[in-house]
Amino acid sequence: MNKSSFFFLSLFGLIISTGCFAQSNSKSKTEPYTFKSPSRDGTGKIFMGREISQVMGFAGKSWLERQSREQEESVSLAIKNLPINSSSVVADIGAGSGYYTFRIAPLVPNGKVFAVEIQDDAIGFLTKRSKELGFTNVIPVKGAEQSPNLPGNSVDLAIMVDVYHELSYPKEMLESIYNSLKPDGKFLLLEYRGEDPTIQIKPLHKMTQKQVEKELNANGFQLVENGKFMKIQHFLVFEKKSK
Repeated sequence: MNKSSFFFLSLFGLIISTGCFAQSNSKSKTEPYTFKSPSRDGTGKIFMGREISQVMGFAGKSWLERQSREQEESVSLAIKNLPINSSSVVADIGAGSGYYTFRIAPLVPNGKVFAVEIQDDAIGFLTKRSKELGFTNVIPVKGAEQSPNLPGNSVDLAIMVDVYHELSYPKEMLESIYNSLKPDGKFLLLEYRGEDPTIQIKPLHKMTQKQVEKELNANGFQLVENGKFMKIQHFLVFEKKSK
């Protein structure tokens, strides 16, 4: 191989390599997630400036069902203010032990409640408990990390109770929830108030209203109700933005 041919091939390789590097950098700038060393109770995965928290496993069921929860969290007041009627289709995403699911089910006798869970133990418990309580309108659904696996255009109200901050793929999940909601469907987030340092919840398991709105506004939702009647949680109702 003569010197001119070698130079040409080397230059061509450099151009290709530079192009690939630029493409890689461009892709990284458009990815929705970045990563860092995990902080305490965190995953190290960052979405829109927020570190995603670790997930509380189903082994924490007893904490979800604690007797003091009603008094601490004003659960009855939250349920009283749900935007539903007797025929509503509700999706309790991250249903856990069904604490909210089984309190909502009697309010929608002509509708249904999709109790969405990603953990097999939780699905088994929800199925068994539904039969024990005689709720034929509760439908356990095995969700996934990027989707609750709900039918499109089928849900009147989707709720997440202290769940959103744990989602491994919030962007993808929000897109899937958006598609599952009816045109006038609503999405309710209950999250411990991150603005209040006196609330004895680990920092990554709380969220500020500003951060919630930032993430949901960027992913197709707009805030339509800010219920300020909860003791330690936000009650934030969103609707789909017009596309």
